[in-house]
Amino acid sequence: MKAQTMQAKTLFCAAGLALRAHAGAAERLVVTASHDLDAARPSETIAVPWKDVNAALPGALIQHLVVKDADGRVLPFQVTNVAPEAKDPNGIGIAYGELLFQHDFAPGEHTATFVVEKSDAITPPFAPKAFARYVPERLDDFAWENDVIGHRTYGPALAAPAPAGSGKEVLESSGLDIWFKRVDYPIVDRWYNKGHDHYHKDEGEGMDMYNVGRSRGAGGTGVWDGTRLYTSGNYARWKVLANGPVRAVFELAYDAWDAAGTKVTETKRFTVDAGHQLDRIDSTFTFAGPSALTVAVGLNKTPSDKKQAPRVALVRDDADHALLQWVEQKTNGAFGTAVIVPAASGHAEDALNDLVLARVESGKPLHYWVGAAWDRAGRITSKAAWQAYVAAEAQRIAHPVHVALAAGQH
Repeated sequence: MKAQTMQAKTLFCAAGLALRAHAGAAERLVVTASHDLDAARPSETIAVPWKDVNAALPGALIQHLVVKDADGRVLPFQVTNVAPEAKDPNGIGIAYGELLFQHDFAPGEHTATFVVEKSDAITPPFAPKAFARYVPERLDDFAWENDVIGHRTYGPALAAPAPAGSGKEVLESSGLDIWFKRVDYPIVDRWYNKGHDHYHKDEGEGMDMYNVGRSRGAGGTGVWDGTRLYTSGNYARWKVLANGPVRAVFELAYDAWDAAGTKVTETKRFTVDAGHQLDRIDSTFTFAGPSALTVAVGLNKTPSDKKQAPRVALVRDDADHALLQWVEQKTNGAFGTAVIVPAASGHAEDALNDLVLARVESGKPLHYWVGAAWDRAGRITSKAAWQAYVAAEAQRIAHPVHVALAAGQH
């Protein structure tokens, strides 16, 4: 993957030089996305550095921009400002990070071309398909979703001791929760507004039926010393970096904890793309002393209420560096969970979790993918389909899309 990443960077660099050479005459930017898989790649996110958009279309602004596919259809797009150094003191549209849009590659379609143009008309915002927010009204939860799946995790207020007689819920856990959706519109705000107990029932939009407790939930992490898992407390700080409509990006930071004598801190960066059952997580562990640590990404062994008489099938897919579950329930349907860890070095388990192991160095992120699917959503309805989906995602990760840019005239 390192060689592929370098190739992609080379393409961007070469394109940027060409754009700067022709910036004065350019009226549009032609984007060509290519890959080497024969399989379909639905909801593939195409990312173009904004500096290259600005080089081809000087002064371009997000409210006066249009992205079209090869058939001339206008595509929803997003412009991020993740880059911390991005400034625009003169108000000419250079303060952004990336231009993002999506394409559904058909089986055997290896190349697709798009055009980015300025527009005299105002381009209104597109309906959000990826969303994340801090939830102070529910004890510092942090929740996120796209159009197919939702998640949440727990903050400082939930871990705080309950004042006498308050009845406040207390839970210390850095596990990740799942909210299963049956609809493609955002539900996070709606479910919280309905009240905490309401979203544990399927009233047509989906439900919160996943069990986390003190486990890793679906994709939480810890430090593994060979026999025991050492985990952080609830997240301590949050930061939203981008928030739809195509992609949400946010970070959660965890205070230091003791891992068998080594003090460790962690920051997770989540990248949530529309149309994907799995989110990308970049977890950076910081520590002093050892040159490296073994960390674990986990799936809860008991992810469903015991009243549902769950039957949990665990699959270790070593070829795709993935760990999967398929859970059959009595009345709430069936669901799958999965983690993909490309740098996986082995497996382990403790009383609560099945684990994928990987070695990490201090300050260097571990890249992994986490997600779930529910049969009632209608997209993935069997164990075999879930295995096939996760395997296909692993191939997409290993074979990224490359982007080439060219400036031109109408």
